[in-house]
Amino acid sequence: MNAPSPPIEPPAARRGGVFGRQLRALVHDLSHPSHPPTPLLAQAHSPFVRRLPYQVALLFTAILLPVTVQVLSQDYGVNGGIAGALAAGQAAPLLLAVTRPLQAWWIVFTADVVGAIVLLTVPAGVIGDRSWPWTPMIVVGYLLLMLSLGLREPRRTLIAVWLVTGVAGLCFELVSQDRSDGIHVLLFVLSGMALLLGGALRERQEARQQLAEQETISETERERRTLLEERARIARELHDVVAHHMSVIAVQADSAPYRIDGLPPGAKEEFGSIAAAARSSLSEMRRLLGVLRNETTDGGELAPQPGLDDIPKLAEATERAGVPTEVHVTRAGYAFPHAVELSVYRIVQEALANVVRHAPGAVTRVLVGLDDDENLTVTVSNGPPPTDSQPLENSGTGHGLVGLRERVRLLGGTLHTGPTADGFQVHARLPLDGLTKRETHSA
Repeated sequence: MNAPSPPIEPPAARRGGVFGRQLRALVHDLSHPSHPPTPLLAQAHSPFVRRLPYQVALLFTAILLPVTVQVLSQDYGVNGGIAGALAAGQAAPLLLAVTRPLQAWWIVFTADVVGAIVLLTVPAGVIGDRSWPWTPMIVVGYLLLMLSLGLREPRRTLIAVWLVTGVAGLCFELVSQDRSDGIHVLLFVLSGMALLLGGALRERQEARQQLAEQETISETERERRTLLEERARIARELHDVVAHHMSVIAVQADSAPYRIDGLPPGAKEEFGSIAAAARSSLSEMRRLLGVLRNETTDGGELAPQPGLDDIPKLAEATERAGVPTEVHVTRAGYAFPHAVELSVYRIVQEALANVVRHAPGAVTRVLVGLDDDENLTVTVSNGPPPTDSQPLENSGTGHGLVGLRERVRLLGGTLHTGPTADGFQVHARLPLDGLTKRETHSA
């Protein structure tokens, strides 16, 4: 048996439900400030700008308070005590509007409505052609309050405030059309303009803050991506270097029983274990690092990795790009680890590329050698570019230097980059352990 379908609401009931929800939402917005009680313009860098809302509120309060008392008591014939109380309720909350504009609006609006009711009890002959239900002082203070609200509250709250203002004026118009001079229409229009101006300024500032935050996030993501790419590149290069040596170990261990006569069975078994461990380690390393290798490459990653002996070729290519380059590479008869040589090559490569981009034609020196503590140092420095040269790039992201720092950090070294008296310098220091003499010295 089918369950009974729910009753269909008539269109009028649905419209009434939507209207009720909208009304409850407007009431909630009017009673719940959307912003913590922080001063207006509190984020400004200038102390003068941060104090400006307090100064403006104090100035308007100091002017409107005595003027309202005098006008209500002398021009409208209101009792002095009542005039003072109404003036305090209509002008003093402007000081509160600096931090809590919505609460200040409730106080001012209530005082304005009470003031209109009080003026309604005054004989029409006393009021004459003076403004009602709102006085000119109410209009001035109310517009300042609307601007404060626009700078703080969201759009829906501003619309609710504007509608309440218009409805209050319309109600007084219906109560006594003879006394009304149309000032409630003027206040309705001007308050809408003030709310629109304040809301536009607030939304513009929020958009600028969001854009700045997004740019910061994007720059952080770019640096993180560059760092990850450089780590992946280092992992691939180390994979190629280590894989070669592991393969040599496996081959030598496998062939040792055939190349060396008279090995005891225990030694042959030991060589077999070494070969098996090398092959197992090689397979495991390839499996773990396989995800870092781009399978769509043209095979360039499988080529021998460059080292110190390839730095002069970099200098030749840089000179063909119009940058005079002087290279001094000193091995001191030592054989450096392949990972260190590869990192030195990448440091020089990135530094020379930066010279070509940012200081074309500048005389450049590349110094690679050992310091007194047997640390390998790399220094790439350039002088000022010729006066008639134009840089290929006026600004850079710095992501290349991020990659170099990561490469140097993984080797336990340090990297310093920055301007010099007449140019720019990149200096890296890489610690070395267990140096061995090379069998053949490079020229």
